[in-house]
Amino acid sequence: MTPAGRDAELAVSNISEAAVPSISIPDLETLATSIHDDTAFVVLTEEVLRGRDIGRISTLLANQPSWSDLPFIILTSRGGPDRHSSARLSESLGNVTFLERPFHPTTFISVARSAMKGRRRQFEARTRLEEISRLNETLEERVAIRTAELQRANRVLSEQIAQREDAEERLRQSQKLEAIGQLTGGVAHDFNNLLMAVLGNLGLLSKYVSHDPNAARLLEGATRGAQRGAALTQRLLAFGRRQDLTVRPTDMVGLIIGMDDLLIRSIGQNIELEKHLPRQLPRALIDANQVELALLNLAINARDAMPSGGKLVLSVRQERLSATRGELCAREYLVLSVSDTGHGMDAATLKRAIDPFFSTKGPGKGTGLGLSMIHGVAVQMNGALELTSVLNEGTTAELWFPATSEATLDEPVKPPVASSETAKLLRVLLVDDDALIAMSSVDMLVDLGHTVTEANSGKAALALLEAGNEFDLMITDYSMPGMNGAELARAALLLAPKMQILVASGYAELPSGAGIDLPKLGKPYSQSQLADEISKLFAGDE
Repeated sequence: MTPAGRDAELAVSNISEAAVPSISIPDLETLATSIHDDTAFVVLTEEVLRGRDIGRISTLLANQPSWSDLPFIILTSRGGPDRHSSARLSESLGNVTFLERPFHPTTFISVARSAMKGRRRQFEARTRLEEISRLNETLEERVAIRTAELQRANRVLSEQIAQREDAEERLRQSQKLEAIGQLTGGVAHDFNNLLMAVLGNLGLLSKYVSHDPNAARLLEGATRGAQRGAALTQRLLAFGRRQDLTVRPTDMVGLIIGMDDLLIRSIGQNIELEKHLPRQLPRALIDANQVELALLNLAINARDAMPSGGKLVLSVRQERLSATRGELCAREYLVLSVSDTGHGMDAATLKRAIDPFFSTKGPGKGTGLGLSMIHGVAVQMNGALELTSVLNEGTTAELWFPATSEATLDEPVKPPVASSETAKLLRVLLVDDDALIAMSSVDMLVDLGHTVTEANSGKAALALLEAGNEFDLMITDYSMPGMNGAELARAALLLAPKMQILVASGYAELPSGAGIDLPKLGKPYSQSQLADEISKLFAGDE
């Protein structure tokens, strides 16, 4: 809906270049009646919304299906809306991207494609969720028939029936979490890509305004905000079980003792901290950093559950399971227990506690991803998160991790890495289908002194190599249409066997089945991180 000037005509023309059919809307009333579940995204100009009542549209968005988060692209005047207006629009419309006019058509098309890509993932989630409804209906019918037959046959089997029903409930929960995990992992990937462009350009811009204290302060604030967004994507990736872990034999008791000061500062003076930490315990196979974050998150949750004070009890014990139980297989485990004397949870709340985006802290006081992230990390380390709670008495969270008799592995000695100032200058082929990210990465590489050639697809990159162009290094995005980064790398190495290859990805690890072992650079990355990775690749050439 862009009724002023030629905005609508230009928007429709540009969106058509992104292969997305579109319609022009004359007023807000028509817009409200035109939005439906298959709408991909909405483009609005800022002035259309200024001072208008958008209550009907807000109500429509509030009643979207659970899979839907309709994107809005708002074309703003130079300087953009003020903070109050931006907050109001974001609160009313939800999924909002602001694009300042005037802008280059390529930028608009890129934003439109990003919105379309995110919306397609929502459509895919809808399809998956519909398939899970259908599955649940047939599954419940079979369970009911089988349960009736077993009850008629022999009451002795009642315990087995209860166990079967519990297993089926776990299966349904697992299917639901897996579907949402795939969605959140995809969103995190796209968000990492956007942050890549933001942080990269902010880093370059900081070099030009260091003499201006006010500009430097504003840049620092923007950078910190983008870094907080990057931290949020790590939580999303943790829930989707797609972040990279370094699992090593670790002294669990030593880890907890090392966090004493941090835990005491985090829970405050009105909460008593009690620890039961036996010394003679095997080591746990864990990523120590992730477990520290999980323990800190659980301690803060416990603090929030005891606003008037109470007791937080930390303990570690050794357990052996002789048979599979839920997500845990039969083996030795170390169990980290975090118990509080807070307000606890009723059965309904406890059942939803690890669901993504579910929170009891109220609006603006939590993302609802804390327990989901902890659960995802524990499962990724072949463990589990188990919760028990009694209303008005307290909650206990237990983290189960595999135990091992292995000693702590020493860190490998890494060769010194040449600094970015002394690294050799290279001929670089940069491959990325996202124009914003490609532009930011090219600017960073050129600023480092390298000669850069850009290709926006795997096909275009191979054409450059087949034409005889020589490169020292190819940096390629992994997720690209037509040919992904792994496929491009295999083909490129046949044409240029001596060329180094670095794969950049919004996921913290490449998807299974990539079929190639290459150095990886996680998005979003800074110029210094890019320079360090390049230096590692060419450290032996100095």
